[in-house]
Amino acid sequence: MAEVRKKFDLFMIVNITILCLFGLITLLPVMNVVAKAFSGEGPVIAGQVLFWPVRFQVNTVRYVLTQPEFRNAFSITVFVTLIGTAIAMFLTTSAAYPLSKPALRGRKIFLYIFVFVMLFNAGMVPNYILYRSLKLTNTIWALVFSGTFSVFNLFIMKNYFESLPESIEESARIDGASNLVTLYRIVIPMSLPVIATITLFYSVGFWNNYFAGVLYITTPKLKPLQQYLYDLITMALNTTDATGNISGDINSIMNLSGENVRSATFVVSTLLILLVYPFLQKYFVKGVTIGSVKG
Repeated sequence: MAEVRKKFDLFMIVNITILCLFGLITLLPVMNVVAKAFSGEGPVIAGQVLFWPVRFQVNTVRYVLTQPEFRNAFSITVFVTLIGTAIAMFLTTSAAYPLSKPALRGRKIFLYIFVFVMLFNAGMVPNYILYRSLKLTNTIWALVFSGTFSVFNLFIMKNYFESLPESIEESARIDGASNLVTLYRIVIPMSLPVIATITLFYSVGFWNNYFAGVLYITTPKLKPLQQYLYDLITMALNTTDATGNISGDINSIMNLSGENVRSATFVVSTLLILLVYPFLQKYFVKGVTIGSVKG
């Protein structure tokens, strides 16, 4: 027994060490970007910045936050994330709850349809034709509706609902509660782990959605944050001179390099998600593991 315990402890030490190394490798590029965002122009151009700011300054971050284009793209992405996540959670919950009931007529047919949709997508061209025929192109609702439903998230939530005790819902029905009352007053409060998990999935998906903006949006005022970041990188690469400075108004105002501006924009754009994630992280693993046990 002692020998088995010793081998298990050795395995855990090796496993934790390897995972810590992988985590550090993943974290180092992020630290490099943050360091460049708060470093002076000279050290960034000279390649002296690794994982800690050199000649610390906040002018680059201040400049990014004061740009009208950034504020507009940021507000659009926040709006799309909030409204899209709310609609997506409503649709997913409304579909997952009845599908979790074996007594639902035609349940297997609906499940087969959802599995087919998950495996076989219509494709980019049919989706674009659909949005154009509905006159949703170059509207903010194209960004919202492009990610409002995920069959994968539907099955996670359905499986979680199936794991809840049926006796609690039967007691509610005996007391006269309807299906909607049972769902919103009993089932959902008991399902906070999976609700938080799916909410995080949808929120991150909307926040990082770049392809929808490229496909459906051509109006500059409606471009989301990820499309703005891509345009910023492209502009910086096309307008950077031999010394690494951005030519034009930016350089004449505060001597900022293209790498400074890009790094600061990345830091500011990811800050909101990083602030929200710790409050949902405690539900994250529990929601995924419990929701994926039953098939």
